[in-house]
Amino acid sequence: MSIDELRAERLKKIDKLRAAGLEAYPATSSRDTAVADFLATFDSLAPETTVTLAGRIMSIRGQGGIMFVSLFDGTSKVQIVFQKDEMDEAVFALFAETTDMGDFIEASGSAYTTKRGEKSLLAKNWKMLAKSLTAIPDGWFGLKDEEKILRERYLDILMNADVREMFERRSKFWQTIRNFYIAHGFLEVETPVLESTPGGADARPFETHHNALDIEVSLRISLELWLKRLLVAGFPKVFEIGRIFRNEGQSREHLQDYTQWESYEAFSDMRKGMVFVQDLYRTIAKDVYGTYTFEIGDHTVDLADDWKQIDFCAVLKEQFGIDPLTCSEKEAIQAVHDAKITIGEELNKARAVDLLWKSIRKSVSGPAFLTGVPVYMEPLAKRSETNGEVVERFQIILAGSEMGKGFSELNDPQDQRARFEDQQKMRDAGDSEAQRLDEEYVHAMEYGMPPSFGFGMSERLFSFLENRPVNQAQLFPLLRPKSE
Repeated sequence: MSIDELRAERLKKIDKLRAAGLEAYPATSSRDTAVADFLATFDSLAPETTVTLAGRIMSIRGQGGIMFVSLFDGTSKVQIVFQKDEMDEAVFALFAETTDMGDFIEASGSAYTTKRGEKSLLAKNWKMLAKSLTAIPDGWFGLKDEEKILRERYLDILMNADVREMFERRSKFWQTIRNFYIAHGFLEVETPVLESTPGGADARPFETHHNALDIEVSLRISLELWLKRLLVAGFPKVFEIGRIFRNEGQSREHLQDYTQWESYEAFSDMRKGMVFVQDLYRTIAKDVYGTYTFEIGDHTVDLADDWKQIDFCAVLKEQFGIDPLTCSEKEAIQAVHDAKITIGEELNKARAVDLLWKSIRKSVSGPAFLTGVPVYMEPLAKRSETNGEVVERFQIILAGSEMGKGFSELNDPQDQRARFEDQQKMRDAGDSEAQRLDEEYVHAMEYGMPPSFGFGMSERLFSFLENRPVNQAQLFPLLRPKSE
């Protein structure tokens, strides 16, 4: 049968239900027990105890006077036994004639162990809760079309236990982070999603028009500048878990809208922050996965190992023979060409040096801290007290990629303005990802911001720990509209 013919047959079954005085989509259910609870208390249930379970039919087998149904309610699966001589014959017949795999039903009956020893419910009555009009595919496990899997992710979760368990871990991942911060005295906050001046990152924003205020606004590309205003406001420790949006390319590691967490702690700094973040990552690994060791792509990463430090300038000198602090823009760009690195953008010195580092980063398994980045590459971090040409910043490197960034926050408003102005010059010269001059943020900083440590990371960390592309680790990643 074609899909349309199968749908037509199911519509006829709705008519049959209604002819019997039953609804195909009733408003209420009499379920009194979750399947997981039924199975957990099975051995203590008296034979005369009536239990009502509800869920989706995942399979139906049998014929004649007995049918076996696999029922799934989101907590577990259980077998429901429909036996003609154990229930009203008309009720049994209606079940056989009107139900299909995918339907939601409820069934009332008693605990029953089959001859094969399977814990089951022996049904005495049943009720349709939601008639499925489209058949659940029975070949989903072998489906290779990634777009179809992501477009119909609800089926992917329903049919594949490993995918369902991944999203349960994702929830635990975020809850573990939230619990860690709260346990360390941080206040969770929410900051604006719409901004008149997007800032806090080198990224291209999504832009739109705000009709009520008649102004141009952007979706935020970072949480940073709002959270640091709260340090000015007197909150000593703040964090946020929220969605950010960047109108850029898409890859195994990058999406345009995703969840990020950022935290800021007054009277702390990069060095204290490295200890704090190391503890956070190990807590995530232990609480969510029960292990510190992960296979990620071609890398083996053990978060329980010592986290080594990599000096940015030293490693570029060793690999390419240039000093990022003293080389000219021409020399940096030439080094990129000499290394035969693919260039997808117009280069300036900062972009060229960054590309050189990224070509090295791919081979670093970590865990490691990258330090000693030049000031011109980080407009929001405090200068090093021992070398004013580099910033007090670290990046966490895991499995060849950046898995978090933290720094001693720049709190000198004059230095901040000067760096924003340098970034604005880069924008004016064609670098669309350079940061904007945010006058309101600088004004807030002029009231006084304490020395502090800031850190941020996105859900990319979760996708890496899962060893999956980041879009596969999202529930519903954005896709082009389905073509007819």
